[in-house]
Amino acid sequence: MTQFRPTGFGVLPVVIKNLLIINALFFLAQNTLTGSAVSFSFEDTFGLHAYQSELFKPWQLVTHMFLHGNFGHIFGNMLALWMFGSILENMWGPKQFLLFYFLCGLGAAFLHLGIMSYELMHASEAYYQAMVDVATIGASGAVFGILIAFVYLFPDTYIYIYFFIPMKAKWLGILYFSYELYYAIEGQPGDGIARWAHVGGAIVGFILVYTWKRNNRRY
Repeated sequence: MTQFRPTGFGVLPVVIKNLLIINALFFLAQNTLTGSAVSFSFEDTFGLHAYQSELFKPWQLVTHMFLHGNFGHIFGNMLALWMFGSILENMWGPKQFLLFYFLCGLGAAFLHLGIMSYELMHASEAYYQAMVDVATIGASGAVFGILIAFVYLFPDTYIYIYFFIPMKAKWLGILYFSYELYYAIEGQPGDGIARWAHVGGAIVGFILVYTWKRNNRRY
C-alpha cells in the first residue's frame, strides 16, 4: 500500500523552494506596506482584474499568483505546493515543473477572466460597479493543476487528510474537483473564492500531464 504523509520539509527542490520564498516575501510586503501613508496598492497593481477594468494590466496574469488574502490562504496554498509539487519537480526536473506551474496558473487566469467578463457584460449596473475593480489573487489555480497531476500519476497513493484521515489520491481529487465545479456553476456571490480559476488550473494540469505521459516525457 502506497502512502503519502508529510512529515517534514527535508530537502526542497529548487523551484519549490524559490516559489515558497517569493510568495512569502510578497505576503510580507502586502502586510507591511499598507495604511493611509502608503499610496501604492499591491492588489490594484499586481492582482488580476477584469478586462473591463481600468486597473487591468497584462502582467497581472502572472503576478496575481504571488499575492494572497490572509495567512490561511497562503499557508494552504504553499503547503499543497510543497506536498504535491516536490514529488513532481523531483520527477520532471525544475524546468518542466516550472513550465507546468505557470501554464496551470495562466489557464486558471484565462478561464476566470472569461467567466468574469461574461458575467460583467450581463450584469446589472450595481453589480458591475461593485465587481469590475475587484482583484483576484492567489496561487490556487496553479496549485490545483499540481494536485490533479499528482492524482493522475499516483491515483492509489494514500494522502492523510489533516495528517490523520487516509484517503486515496484519486478519491480526494474527484471529490475536490467536483466540489469546486459544482460551486463554480452554482455561483456563490460574495464568497471571495475564484472557483473557476481552480477549475481552469485543474483542467490545464490534467491536459498537460495526460499529454506528457502519452508522449512518455520524463516518466
